[in-house]
Amino acid sequence: MTYNYLFSTYLPEPALFESFGFTPVKQGAGENGTDSDKLYFCRKELSQKDFYVEFALNLSKNTFEAHVFDSATKEPYVLFDVENAGGAFVGKIREEVGKLIDDFCHLCCKSADLKNDYVSFLEKKFAAKPEYPWDDSPDYGVFRCPNNKWFALMMRITYKQLWKGVKDRELTHAEEKVWVVNIKADQNKIPSLIDNKSIFPAYHMNKKHWITVVLTAVTDFEKLCQLTGESFELVMKKGK
Repeated sequence: MTYNYLFSTYLPEPALFESFGFTPVKQGAGENGTDSDKLYFCRKELSQKDFYVEFALNLSKNTFEAHVFDSATKEPYVLFDVENAGGAFVGKIREEVGKLIDDFCHLCCKSADLKNDYVSFLEKKFAAKPEYPWDDSPDYGVFRCPNNKWFALMMRITYKQLWKGVKDRELTHAEEKVWVVNIKADQNKIPSLIDNKSIFPAYHMNKKHWITVVLTAVTDFEKLCQLTGESFELVMKKGK
């Protein structure tokens, strides 16, 4: 089962992996001729008798996989990978594996929320304070240019809303909420900006002119500030 959602929330810190039990897997030279140590492996015994879990983390591809095995036969416990499989036993195994993954995230990853830093940046750089125009959506805040048009819309949405239509995304934590901001971008640059990790097609706005950026540790804050400045300029230019 894949848990790739981690890379949209957390920034793994390889120097801390050993504390959890991960070891690097030597793969030799890659296509560019450089040695790759970006694949890590970890095995953990489970409290459920005669079962263990293997974790594989690939920093090059941003993948995190967990597979459960029968200790006696070394065969995969296939029900763990069947999304709709029910039952108390498989439920307990999934719960324990989920707890181990949470432990990894808290022990070996950075998960800083950029929201407060971003709001401070907007106030200092553009003298813009958030407005909350919708009583039924208190998490939706807009920031306006001097021409009274929005250049940033900050909101709290679920990952499911971000990942809609994005292929190869598992939705284990689809209902988890995250702070994001919609900003305007040069329509010619948008295709190259979208990485479906920190920058997504605009949620609930015109995707030809706007993008959505997550306000978590996976986002390059300096790049976010730069893109926000460009949004401000584009909105000001259109308002003239």
